[in-house]
Amino acid sequence: MAQQYEQLLLQNQICFPLYACARKIVAEYTPYLKPLGLTYTQYIVFMVLWEKQSVTAGQLGSILHLDAGTLTPLLKHLEKDGYVTRKRSKEDERVTNITITKKGDELKEKCKDIPLALVAAKSNCGEGLTEEETKALYKLLYKLLEQDSGSKSQQA
Repeated sequence: MAQQYEQLLLQNQICFPLYACARKIVAEYTPYLKPLGLTYTQYIVFMVLWEKQSVTAGQLGSILHLDAGTLTPLLKHLEKDGYVTRKRSKEDERVTNITITKKGDELKEKCKDIPLALVAAKSNCGEGLTEEETKALYKLLYKLLEQDSGSKSQQA
């Protein structure tokens, strides 16, 4: 019989339940986003743009923890559909400014009830958690994200 390595057991991996919950959450958004022609990743890009109106592609990637290989084709698609404009900075050609268009901003009205609909459906991988547990989970997840961001900036 093959040797058993405890560190390779799925139940011993913290990454697996995080991955599974993330997939579950994204799947719960699909019925609300698909009729609008949006993916979850596009939706979170819009959330940033609805708040800030204009950001650089680098800032957007940093906020959403997305690399250029994911973000660039997504932004090109949103530009083709008339939701955003992409313009090179005059000061630094390496920088691309992303600005939401009127059409992109109007999409906010169609999306405004999505978070409430998910809460009403008891979605978001938080069903069965108390309010305190939900807040604690939120804080812990953001703590992990901050540590990840810190380690990336130290590696650069």
